[in-house]
Amino acid sequence: MLSNAQNQPLFPNPAGQQNPGGQQNPTGQFLPFHARPSLQIKKNAITDDYKVTSQVLGLGINGKVLEIFQKKTGDKYALKMLQDCAKARREVELHWRASPCSNIVRIIDVYENLYQSRKCLLIVMECMDGGELFSRIQDRGDQAFTEREASDIMKSIGEAIQFLHAINIAHRDVKPENLLYSTKRPNALLKLTDFGFAKETTSHNSLATPCYTPYYVAPEVLGPEKYDKSCDMWSLGVIMYILLCGYPPFYSNHGLAISPGMKKRIKMGQYEFPNPEWSDVSEEAKQLIRTLLKTEPTQRMTITEFMNHPWINQSMEVPQTPLHTSRVLKEEKDTWEDVKEEMTSALATMRVDYEQVKIKTIEDSTNPLLTKRRKKASNAMVDPQSTAH
Repeated sequence: MLSNAQNQPLFPNPAGQQNPGGQQNPTGQFLPFHARPSLQIKKNAITDDYKVTSQVLGLGINGKVLEIFQKKTGDKYALKMLQDCAKARREVELHWRASPCSNIVRIIDVYENLYQSRKCLLIVMECMDGGELFSRIQDRGDQAFTEREASDIMKSIGEAIQFLHAINIAHRDVKPENLLYSTKRPNALLKLTDFGFAKETTSHNSLATPCYTPYYVAPEVLGPEKYDKSCDMWSLGVIMYILLCGYPPFYSNHGLAISPGMKKRIKMGQYEFPNPEWSDVSEEAKQLIRTLLKTEPTQRMTITEFMNHPWINQSMEVPQTPLHTSRVLKEEKDTWEDVKEEMTSALATMRVDYEQVKIKTIEDSTNPLLTKRRKKASNAMVDPQSTAH
């Protein structure tokens, strides 16, 4: 429950230390992560501070994003509305924690207001006027998109993931429509948004997840955090693949959002680097994709390994080979919505699969049936007669 005190912190500071002050220092720069104050929720009506318009900027997984203007400055922002519940609070908290990263869409304010007599969280975010990543590449006209540019873009996305994984957050929904440019200018920043599926990956948190214990699983199965983070690494592989050729590595043959055949290809890691699109792409880039799209989640590279890979951290050495990407994206414009839908479905399947993999070793299990058997077995060892009853 929230207290009625004005501007009560919505989420307590994890270390319990006081963090007075707003989100920004007087120069308008954002404070570094360690000095980030806890989120102050505002209880006054959002309309006191902002003019809310009916202009829809986009559709997140949890509803419309509207254009709004700050009354004092006239500055434009984006407003996302979530019905207040534990899941919405978690999304806001994780997105707030991620906000200091320059490659993540920033939260400015959060209000708790009644909207159509329902308690809602209203999230004011920076406005991303530059549109989606692939729309921008598709609209390039005759100017070729190069492998070096693809490397720079992957580095920007990698920086967002690196920040998140370092503070034990897995985004779990890294896909084309969640990668937006801040402005239409050439030097615009690319940023990651929509934390609707984000998850804290620290092990204390995973203890709250009910675990399923089949008897046939080996004890070396890794903890959940590896799986949640590896989902983001797989996404990086898919996005990098599309950047370098204009179409996805796994596709549905029948035009279905996600066909059984496509599921199988993802599971088996069946994809190719067909010509002509891939004939001039460097071997380093292909090798990097192979390590990101490994079928066994625990074998995929980590974000640190990714950021240290020469194709990412030595982008000036990456060849300026012209790619087929913008031409293919233009030609395949009609199927782009299907591509996005396929990736959304694949990520949803992956999240479900990884939830089921959160398996404890037999020794750590508190399965009631197993406990009963153990008790029975230990009693039998102490008193062999007891098993006769």
